[in-house]
Amino acid sequence: MASPEGFASVFYSEPSVLGLLSNVVSVFYVALQNFSKASSGVAAVGIENILAGVHLVLIGGIIQLISGLLTFRKYDHLAATTFVAFAALWSSYGATRIILGVHPLSFNSSDNSSVSPSMNSTAAPVENTLMADVAISESAVAGLVAYISVAFIVSFCSATSNYIMPFVFGAITLTLVFEAVGLFSQWALIVSGVIQLIIILLGFYGAAALLLKGIYQRHVIPGFGNALFDVLLLGAKTKTSTKKISDEKKKNTKYAEPMALGNLSDVISAFIFAFYCFDYIKNFYVGTIWISINVVSQILASYYAYLRDDVYHAAKFGMHSMYWLVKVWEEFVITVFLSSKYTTDNIRIEMLGDWFFLVIALIFCLIALNRDTLELLHNGFFVLLTVSTIPQIWGIAYYMFFGIMCSLYAALSLYSTFVSLINSIAEKTLISLGPQLLSTKKFKNALFAVKRCCNKIKDIPTSTTAELPDALFYICNGLAAISALQSKYPNNKYSHLSIPWVLIPGTIVQLYVSRLQVRGGQRFGPVLPFCYAGIWATWTWLRFAGDLLNIDPSSYAGFTVGAIAFLIINASLMVLAAYKNLILLVLSTVIEVLVVCFLLFTLKRLPLPFEGVMLAICSLVCVYGTVASLVNYMFKSQLIPMGSPLLKAVQNKNQDATPPCPTPSSHRTSGIRAIAEILDAGGVCGVPSDTVYTLAASCKHPKAIERIYNIKERPLEKPLCLTIGSMEQLQAVNPPFSPLLWEFLTNIYPGCIGCIVPKGEWLKELGVGIAYDYVGTKDSIMIRISDLTTTAHLLKMTGPLAITSANPSGEPDSIHHDMVTTRLGHKLDGVLCDGDSTELVSSTVVNCTRIDEGVLTFIREGPVPVSKVLQLFEQVKKNFV
Repeated sequence: MASPEGFASVFYSEPSVLGLLSNVVSVFYVALQNFSKASSGVAAVGIENILAGVHLVLIGGIIQLISGLLTFRKYDHLAATTFVAFAALWSSYGATRIILGVHPLSFNSSDNSSVSPSMNSTAAPVENTLMADVAISESAVAGLVAYISVAFIVSFCSATSNYIMPFVFGAITLTLVFEAVGLFSQWALIVSGVIQLIIILLGFYGAAALLLKGIYQRHVIPGFGNALFDVLLLGAKTKTSTKKISDEKKKNTKYAEPMALGNLSDVISAFIFAFYCFDYIKNFYVGTIWISINVVSQILASYYAYLRDDVYHAAKFGMHSMYWLVKVWEEFVITVFLSSKYTTDNIRIEMLGDWFFLVIALIFCLIALNRDTLELLHNGFFVLLTVSTIPQIWGIAYYMFFGIMCSLYAALSLYSTFVSLINSIAEKTLISLGPQLLSTKKFKNALFAVKRCCNKIKDIPTSTTAELPDALFYICNGLAAISALQSKYPNNKYSHLSIPWVLIPGTIVQLYVSRLQVRGGQRFGPVLPFCYAGIWATWTWLRFAGDLLNIDPSSYAGFTVGAIAFLIINASLMVLAAYKNLILLVLSTVIEVLVVCFLLFTLKRLPLPFEGVMLAICSLVCVYGTVASLVNYMFKSQLIPMGSPLLKAVQNKNQDATPPCPTPSSHRTSGIRAIAEILDAGGVCGVPSDTVYTLAASCKHPKAIERIYNIKERPLEKPLCLTIGSMEQLQAVNPPFSPLLWEFLTNIYPGCIGCIVPKGEWLKELGVGIAYDYVGTKDSIMIRISDLTTTAHLLKMTGPLAITSANPSGEPDSIHHDMVTTRLGHKLDGVLCDGDSTELVSSTVVNCTRIDEGVLTFIREGPVPVSKVLQLFEQVKKNFV
């Protein structure tokens, strides 16, 4: 079934198989080591641990991560979150095994103390410190305890989905408990090994069940398809909607919701930091690896929020990952290079980066006034978390308050993870999140008040120049700038401590922002963060890491040439920024001045106070840019002014306005015939219906049907439906429907309702032919008969068509042919132009497979209300009797 363009059905069919097998193989490796140690009394050392660690990272980490990413695309909230989180777990545990193999004495000593291996090097004491006191056991316990809480939540939530996963992840939870105990007591490893055998059996069974489901498109063996218990999902069953159609929002089903994964990542990082702050972990060498790997999961949560066009969570999780990454590498520098975490208060007092995090956290807290109470509370606790790390406030009590806040924040994040997972699985609010404190209308009016007073504008604009990744771009540059600020030429310790504060946001995270801009198709967007990432990397290289890298002042000439190159490049970026908005132009101008300061530093003529002023201005501009871009993109309105562009592109009046594909008019028979010919030739076209515009492909060409999935990036578990021209066509092939179903269909067709009916050989007689396996599911299919003359006329020419709504998956329906042409025209072979659509939403979908039992299930409520369909059904039953 694979096409040259890459049909997604096989690739995305059941990625959970890969995730389960990754866990099974990883558990198998750990079980082998546990039983080996139990039988011989000798723990694995050296190369054995290194190889086991590499296998855990590759199989349990990377391969399971691939499974998680595919599952996000499959719109499976629970499996996507679980596999990405457990990929981080196995990667961290594998990395710990590798470290254990490299430093066996630090872990296997009888008193569990850290023993530094002898070193023949004549290097500085810093290198001895790096090799010594690697408290692997304590760090591993901190990470395992954090994942135990997460695994328990996952196993509990999975019980609402099926009855295999809860046992698998419940057993993994117990395994983590005994693995943590087994770090100090050998008997626990035996218990852990026994539980791991159970995981292997259950995991293989679950993988087999899912694999067969993917092959046959139905549940062949039990385990999936039914929940262990349905208590939490009682409220998710279909009810008659009391909302108006205009008030309803189309669900974003393009990717699974990443909120649970983002909150879960906060749990892990905060948990490990709490152990460290309360002195359970003496050295943060291993803890740094665990949190850094966990941060990758949070960046992925930010990325998938971006793919869902959710600027709030994309920026929030991006900022949180930046915070944890900066703090963990700051502590790494302290404990590995600067001897003790309690001897750095005099160095930290000069650092200002925590204040910037506080300001950004307050911004998110204020924006959360327009969201639910739980989100506001979560942001409020993050504000307190950032306050607890401000050295100018707490001084000697820094770690005590930071540890307390990490504990509280981990607990709240764990609850938020649970609520997010349950509500995502149910696709509705089962567990209350609390009321919204400020309505969207009041919030927008409050934000627009300043602009209204200054510009005398009465109406809120309906457009914005802000792009989705802009907020994170400003946060990165603002944090790097304030962290690079120096009141005097720093000593080596200050320089070392400043490296993560400038390098991580300014370079590493900003490269991620550049990737987001590339994903968004922005030509100018990715250039700016990519170049600024290079500037901050060079700044860190010379200004803060120069002594570590033994850079001699006599070799500054190369940096001088580099600074001149950056000046030329940024000058061109300033011109491009002038076409965007005033704030971006100001920022690029300030960066240009900072590059001049860097140039003067290489020439040993830097006026340090002037550089400090420019870094402070850069940070302030970025704070304003963060607020403006975040708010403006969230509400799709220019509520906070960012300044008009100084330069405007001149539009060529003679520019060719040819549409990306043929767009004949439906008002002419020749136009309809042209689209029919394209469809008969194997093309995919946008066509009108009696509801909204649809994508259509002829059943004579299965490859064209495959293309529809790629064109709109539609999840494969969402089958295409079939549209025919009239009820007479259906009656002519005489499907083996019950008399009640025939009567019901006769009363609703043609119309804005799609009925799911049992599949059968009658479809081939209807004209579906070789496309039988490409429409509907294995057992059922949805039939549409549009009450639109244009569509009926087209279907007389083409025969049955496979259709779905003409919009990128997860985005609003197309209600005019211009929307189809603009969003998908470059991928289509034609669009039949019929003006405005008849309705604003897709058809009402009714599952009629149990109609003879008197049961109708509503998959979606469209133009025809559920109550009206039920009323019609009751009349049909009475007339039928």
